Amino acid sequence: MKVLVTGAAGFIGHALAARLIGRGDTVCGVDNLNDYYEVGLKEARLARLRASRGFEFHRLDVADRPGMAALFARGGFDAVVHLAAQAGVRYSVENPRAYIDSNLVGFGNVLEGARHGGVRHLVYASSSSVYGANARLPFSEHANVDHPLSLYGATKKANELMAHAYAHLYGVPCTGLRFFTVYGPWGRPDMALFKFTRGILAGTPITVYNGGDMVRDFTYVDDIVEGIVRVADRPAAADPAWDGANPDPATSRAPWRVYNIGNNRPVNLMRYIEVLENCVGRKAILEMLPMQAGDVRATMADVSGLEAAVGFRPRTNVEEGVARFVEWYREYYRAAAPAPEGMPG
Repeated sequence: MKVLVTGAAGFIGHALAARLIGRGDTVCGVDNLNDYYEVGLKEARLARLRASRGFEFHRLDVADRPGMAALFARGGFDAVVHLAAQAGVRYSVENPRAYIDSNLVGFGNVLEGARHGGVRHLVYASSSSVYGANARLPFSEHANVDHPLSLYGATKKANELMAHAYAHLYGVPCTGLRFFTVYGPWGRPDMALFKFTRGILAGTPITVYNGGDMVRDFTYVDDIVEGIVRVADRPAAADPAWDGANPDPATSRAPWRVYNIGNNRPVNLMRYIEVLENCVGRKAILEMLPMQAGDVRATMADVSGLEAAVGFRPRTNVEEGVARFVEWYREYYRAAAPAPEGMPG
């Protein structure tokens, strides 16, 4: 296939593009290389992709309407995996306009491109943040998600609704994947694992919210990529059993689907930190803070729908995944350090 991957210099986009190239697909990558976090890391990811045949790159903001229209007009894409977005729950409290531009205007441009470009399948990143105030665990795609707690979560819910409209009106097959706390090598510096590793190695305090009483469905990036690839290969189809009198929020009579993609094995934040301490070989200095605006205490994904649809089964536990991240981090930043006495190396 020829696949457009937006956000190709990002954490998940880079890993997905590498996987698609490795299996013989042609990948067109798009990214605006903004400075939300260190641009050098994004450029290093791109350098790895550019070393492979079958990859082309366009520095382009998805909110650039003429630029995106021109890209789709000449692209001839079989599938699109839309991962470009302004990420981060806490940053959305401080800078909401960035989310409106990228996550709403940008997604609209992608939908228009898919519509006019004859794309056979649009797969896009949603988020566990859409569950907002929902408290029943595990989170199920079949539950209503009408009470977001952050603008980030609201934009992702809006993406799902926009995609449904395009699937219904124009027949564009659309599948949304609700990601649950993705981590791993080449990850984002604004994510907890990256911040914690950097702080522990530097001997500076790491901030732990809600007194450490947090639970997350940490999902390793390779498992996420495996799920995306499987979904991309199977375009969404209409559900003939869908009933408007008893509507299922996860399916439709249009070619539209929404799935959770997570580990389904939630881990307490303090256990996560303990695993990291063992991998790094140092104890963390903890700065306990209250819950942040827009955050939730616990997440857990019901992934039975994705398993039934494409055979998705996450395979990587946090002990293995965190160890791989620390190994990458030390190599990338040359941050290896001797373990203090009494701690494993």
